[in-house]
Amino acid sequence: MRVTRKAALAAMAALAMAACTPAEPGPAAVDEARIVAADDEPGNWMSHGRTYGEQRFSPLTQVSAETVGDLGLAWSYEMQVGRAASATPIVVDGVMYVTSAWSIVYALDAATGEELWVYDPEVPRERGQYACCDVVNRGVAVWDGRVYVGTIDGRLVAIDAGTGEEAWDVVTVDQGRPYTITGAPRAAQGLIFIGNGGAEYGVRGYVSAYDAETGNLVWRFYTTPNPDGPDQAASDAVRDRALATWNPDGAWRQSGGGGTVWDAIVYDPENEALWIGVGNGSPWNQQVRAPRRGGEANDDNLFVTSIVKLDARTGEYQCHYQANPGDTWDYTATQPIMLAELTIEGQPRQVAMQAPKNGFFYVLDRSDCELISATPLIPMAPESATPPGAPISWSTGQVDANGRPIENPTARFESGTALVRPSSFGVHNWHPWAMSPQTGLVYIPIQDSVMDFTTDPGFVYREGRWNTGTVHAALPMDGPTRDFLANSLTGALIAWDPVNRREAWRAPLSGAWNGGALATAGGLVFQGTVDGHFVAYDAATGQELWRYATQAATLAGPISYEVDGVQYVAVTAGYGTVFFLNAGFAAPTEGNALNSRVNVFRIGGTATLPPLDLQPLVMAAPPTLNVSAQTIAAGQNLYNVHCAVCHGAGTVTGGVLPDIRRSTVLADQDQWRGVVHGGRETLGMPNFSRWLSGQEAEAIRAYVAAEAQMLYAAQQQQRPAQP
Repeated sequence: MRVTRKAALAAMAALAMAACTPAEPGPAAVDEARIVAADDEPGNWMSHGRTYGEQRFSPLTQVSAETVGDLGLAWSYEMQVGRAASATPIVVDGVMYVTSAWSIVYALDAATGEELWVYDPEVPRERGQYACCDVVNRGVAVWDGRVYVGTIDGRLVAIDAGTGEEAWDVVTVDQGRPYTITGAPRAAQGLIFIGNGGAEYGVRGYVSAYDAETGNLVWRFYTTPNPDGPDQAASDAVRDRALATWNPDGAWRQSGGGGTVWDAIVYDPENEALWIGVGNGSPWNQQVRAPRRGGEANDDNLFVTSIVKLDARTGEYQCHYQANPGDTWDYTATQPIMLAELTIEGQPRQVAMQAPKNGFFYVLDRSDCELISATPLIPMAPESATPPGAPISWSTGQVDANGRPIENPTARFESGTALVRPSSFGVHNWHPWAMSPQTGLVYIPIQDSVMDFTTDPGFVYREGRWNTGTVHAALPMDGPTRDFLANSLTGALIAWDPVNRREAWRAPLSGAWNGGALATAGGLVFQGTVDGHFVAYDAATGQELWRYATQAATLAGPISYEVDGVQYVAVTAGYGTVFFLNAGFAAPTEGNALNSRVNVFRIGGTATLPPLDLQPLVMAAPPTLNVSAQTIAAGQNLYNVHCAVCHGAGTVTGGVLPDIRRSTVLADQDQWRGVVHGGRETLGMPNFSRWLSGQEAEAIRAYVAAEAQMLYAAQQQQRPAQP
């Protein structure tokens, strides 16, 4: 069943009554005029960032710096699945629309949490193998009585907002390729805009506009050029310009070049424009993707890692700014884009702002993409100031007269290994940020981290598999190295002044990968944390005013809304995303027994979360394999290339997928090989039979068994002495 109903008769009765009363709008009766005038309806949250500018500011004041101490849980709703909770809820006229992992959509009574309907797009679980960063979903769009969701397997689905029934379902990608959709659609001008992901696995990025009523494709803009000819798409007009910036040779001709638009899509009503953030190249490593030919512009690889402005009606290219020409570190520019009007040097300027992975804060003119300012959010020392063997920043922290970043050349790891700052997690990732017109500040969840980059000397493009052209986790993952990398992952919520280009205050956090931000007219900033808290700060000073234990990582963008005169603050919580997959050694938990939840708060709320009943993870004695150190080392290299992206660097999981060091399969050679060669593909485990021989699978088992032995020994030492 795609749709389940709780209190279905009541829902139908409500719809029937609405049909008999034409003056009353139906569910999700949202259009462009209503979103443009969102401040006239402060109790609703009708689009991803509340307004088209996506500033994530709530004008509501009932919850304030004076009253936040009385904030309590109003209700919580447990979703059908675990895994990451990344969605920003949408609330229209007392109904909340929110998504969970696997692109499942829920309609809830926003005041009580009562389930109205659930829509499951029934994504085949084997598509999970193409989700580089977990099977997440960042939310829906609503328009004219329908709810729109993009699915992990690349579909765009329109759902009746009142009944949960499917209106149409269109495939937006070539499902024979490893495309995914994790981002929230956007709606304007009767169009639904959607991008896609999958660059690491080998796809070509684009953004599409579909007719909201029919589901027909209206236009498409490809973010990397087609080397074989025009696409009959809006991007054809700039194909030759983009193509000139790509070496005709390189793996990009097989992979498609990447440049996926997997998150940032922002509508600009003043200019009837669409601003998109473009992702990394495919493969990551430019020397593999499109070897540099010398010079600058001819190696830029347009339009990867760029902010691009398009005509929203036609998809026609208007202008762009490229944050990382010829990117080689996965420094995507897909992070949220915010539109605002700022007074700069005494003049009002319509601007687009972004804080992408690379650590800069960018302010662009919305008329022509002119770079107004580019300022580092973290210190970026020149290469000469870095001691040998220590991390180096990819940039000097400066841009040249043409707005191009000035790089530290050895950070490109063209020979050997470079320990580069920031890591591919970025200084700011997908987590939403916010702006308060009261303070003039933007509130950004940032992090600082390092990552080793080494060119993969034996790179061979593998269709549908992880293709970065780099060796990941190449450093030895012994205890000291793991501690060093974990300690390098630090985080904070910062308040940034975009006009004066400086930090106003900082709230240090215990680790990296913390949640999105919400600013309110009550003088507050809300943010969730990776270690399972939801926190309110004074927007002017950064003083912590309130904290709530959510029992799970709280990473998504919070919202605030009002029903019947009561202000609510809502956020989703649940373990998952790429951090818990890949960086388990730095994650705050080894495991989690909870499904994802929606947590909603109000002044005087008295609800409670169910008590935690997490059982300690135990493991039986792992097998001792009679293999050589060379076999274990070979297994480690193979694991780094094929397995670490999902099962964690150094085999240390973050609790999203099973800890393979504790697997009972580890003791049986045949069972292990069966899993590696496709025995659990329907559960999302890839079939590696094409890429790994039986001997290589056995080498990986030997490495994992060695890691399991170390874990078991450490746990035995920690056991209390027997009386």
